[in-house]
Amino acid sequence: MAALDLSGKRVLITQSSTFMGPVLCELFAQLGAEVIADERTLLDPALPQAIVQAAGRIDVLIANLAIPAPTTPAVQVGDDEWRDAFAHMVDPLPRLVRAVLPQMIQRRSGKILLIGSASALRGMKRTSTYSAARGAQLSYIQAVGVEAAPHNVQINAIAQNFVENPTYFPLEVQANPAFQERLKREVPLGRLVTQQEDAQFAAYLCSDAADCFVGQVFPLCGGWIAR
Repeated sequence: MAALDLSGKRVLITQSSTFMGPVLCELFAQLGAEVIADERTLLDPALPQAIVQAAGRIDVLIANLAIPAPTTPAVQVGDDEWRDAFAHMVDPLPRLVRAVLPQMIQRRSGKILLIGSASALRGMKRTSTYSAARGAQLSYIQAVGVEAAPHNVQINAIAQNFVENPTYFPLEVQANPAFQERLKREVPLGRLVTQQEDAQFAAYLCSDAADCFVGQVFPLCGGWIAR
């Protein structure tokens, strides 16, 4: 993957200062891409279309959408928490796709990659709101992925967990002995996936070498999900 060349690719990365945004921006630029980094959360329904219009040609869209995960027991989840998670992580996704997909279909070329979560693939306590929103993301990607495939546009998702990132696994969490024990107990790899490993896989999926993948969800979690 180190030999990947993304020269000439115009890559839009959303929420570029959070979650996987910083390392994605850095690696894609190193691989020759022209990175269009947008730091804003996408609560305004008009913002995705405005961002795409301002960017012009987009060869690759990376939908990097995240919020700190609520840990409310299911019976205590209120409407506000539920709506907030979907407003931040689910609602912006079809708006981004609707904004960028027409130009990709017209050129018969393009990649859309969601940076999602494996929490949608395995039940965990006190994550009903977050997991439901992440699950909606993955279902959407699978559906639009097969719809866009005949137009030579590839839409896929990385479903990650136990990956180094400041949103979910900051250094203070990593240093906690209880977390280190959990890591050994739950993750066959025995460590966090590094940011670079994650970003390199994302770069591969956004390269011409990955034209055969459509509507697929790729767990990246050190074996936490066995599928």
